[in-house]
Amino acid sequence: MIKKIDHIGIAVRSLDEAVSYYEKALGLKCEHREEVASQKVRTAFFSVGEVHIELLEPTDPESPIAKFLEKNPAGGVHHLAFGSDNVEAQLEQATGAGVKLIHDKPFDGAGGKLVAFLHPKFTFGVLTEFCMPKPEGCCCSCKH
Repeated sequence: MIKKIDHIGIAVRSLDEAVSYYEKALGLKCEHREEVASQKVRTAFFSVGEVHIELLEPTDPESPIAKFLEKNPAGGVHHLAFGSDNVEAQLEQATGAGVKLIHDKPFDGAGGKLVAFLHPKFTFGVLTEFCMPKPEGCCCSCKH
């Protein structure tokens, strides 16, 4: 089921400033930028080995990332994402273990992936994401 740590999501106030830091100070290359309208964020991705760093900048003051930044003005680690071969099965397993879900079903996330989150009050304070590549022809309301 869980195959790897897919990415670490980091909330930032300015995507351009954060990308510049990751490129100039760390020597990484931004591989992809994308706006995810459903989550009201802009993202930028970097690869570090097999793990990605996902920078997240809010596009709306009501977005989850904007709310995170209100509580954490400097920004910081927002979530840990596990790559899975079946997000729905992961959600069922978590529910069976008594974990509260933020999302009952996977939805379109950045990078052409299906994603869903677990509530951090049930995951020792770590917002946890499950993600998987979106299957061809997927409409996001079907079983995967």
